[in-house]
Amino acid sequence: MIYTVTFNPAIDYVVHMDKMQFGLTNRSKSEEYYFGGKGINVSTVLTNLGFENKALGFVAGFTGETIEEGIKKIGIKTDFIHLKKGISRINIKIKDTEETEINCQGPDISQEEINSLYEKTDLIKDGDTLVLAGSIPDSLPKDIYENIMERLKDKDIKFVVDATKNLLLNVLKYHPFLIKPNNYELGEMFGVEIAKDDDEKIIKYAKELQKMGAINVLVSLAGNGSILVDENGNSHKMGVAPVKVVNSVGAGDSMVAGFIAGYQQTQDYGYALRLGTACGGATANSKGLATKEKVDKLLNLI
Repeated sequence: MIYTVTFNPAIDYVVHMDKMQFGLTNRSKSEEYYFGGKGINVSTVLTNLGFENKALGFVAGFTGETIEEGIKKIGIKTDFIHLKKGISRINIKIKDTEETEINCQGPDISQEEINSLYEKTDLIKDGDTLVLAGSIPDSLPKDIYENIMERLKDKDIKFVVDATKNLLLNVLKYHPFLIKPNNYELGEMFGVEIAKDDDEKIIKYAKELQKMGAINVLVSLAGNGSILVDENGNSHKMGVAPVKVVNSVGAGDSMVAGFIAGYQQTQDYGYALRLGTACGGATANSKGLATKEKVDKLLNLI
């Protein structure tokens, strides 16, 4: 089973308009909403590809109930902690000539509720995959990634971690199966600047992360594609999918989902990277997240 954890799920409310004018009443051209959070994004794409998974995390209030019911309808299994106070976030995404986002705080989470999540993750078994992705709300301990992985370290679990700087560096001792920094984040961890087209430096520092414990390092490079340094020491470079970008939200999460699905399917890192690239491109070319139909079309073009 594949498990994802979303500490701070959200309803992403997308508003389209001609031009946002601050200080005035603005009228939208159209709106849509999506159920978001990095773990939920991964779960959604995995489900669209036909891979069974279960979403863990915290939900609260009427918005939390809407998120849970909404993702259940598309086939995602859930086992959320229902918080006693507050509501899950509604994030505002304004799209006119530019993209403007307002990401809200989300509810407070008590120690009792944190312990409930630990109890659920303790049930993950040998052979399962656990995806930990995204930032940590202020009411959670900053070492919650480490706490979860420490409790599971003696099991044969594939950890997938998509986080930044210290959040990522602090879990390398648990030998995550996959980490996915971008070139900027990779440089930030080592105090250097790494350009998107500097393959030699990207591979060098990806291998440094492997020395620190990571098994596979996937470095995303925006328009320059991505580079994977796998556990066998092989480097794979992949360009981007040949699509027009209409949406940047969730593309990286979609790549993670595609990589997991591709590896589970074939145990081939080259194919996993290819499927991950197709999933990222399918989301970038969609209003929502990647569908299997669009992924299959792009897979033949990459």
